[in-house]
Amino acid sequence: MSQTKTIQPADTLAQLATSRAGASRVFHRYNLDFCCHGQISLADASAKKGLDVDALIREIDAETSHATPIEPWQDRAIPELTAHIVAHYHEPHRRELPRLLAMAERVEKVHRDRASCPRGLAALLAGLAAELTQHMQKEEGILFPMLDRGEGANAVGPIQVMEQEHEDAGAVLASMRALATDYQPPADACGTWRALYLGLDEFERDLMQHVHLENYVLFPRAMRG
Repeated sequence: MSQTKTIQPADTLAQLATSRAGASRVFHRYNLDFCCHGQISLADASAKKGLDVDALIREIDAETSHATPIEPWQDRAIPELTAHIVAHYHEPHRRELPRLLAMAERVEKVHRDRASCPRGLAALLAGLAAELTQHMQKEEGILFPMLDRGEGANAVGPIQVMEQEHEDAGAVLASMRALATDYQPPADACGTWRALYLGLDEFERDLMQHVHLENYVLFPRAMRG
């Protein structure tokens, strides 16, 4: 879909996230899942959230008008795309997750007696970090080398496993957001608590962009050969 084509309510979240710079930021703002469930139309996604689809389209257009253009990864060589995913998503995830986990553990330890304390958040995050670490290792050690060699047609099974793991990670993200009251800290939250919620919100956005790029750009291209 061209960047200049008028957005239609029937366009899917995945299509828009791939073709419209800034669309993913708008989707993240309203907690619209454009990665694991990106095939839903903008109209249906808006209806489920009680949003005005026309207002959402205007917001995407406004965001796109001053956003950095999307890199046309559909036209780049697969080894370039896998290298980009490792450098811009895998490595930052590895750096950020320990920092977020340390903050989550501190918030629960210091504020465990408060009703607003997100008890259980650190455990969810630790589980996600462990699963994501294994997931990235499998991609870098097995799947991505296959795709780089042009063996995407033989990688249907591993790709399906990765997509299911993306789905599982999305469910954990949703549980974390619900437990942390949509990442809105209480008015009297300490600096660590506020930094944690800001960091988790940014991490979720980055992980969704990461998954979207794999599910809707890398994997389809690789399997087409």
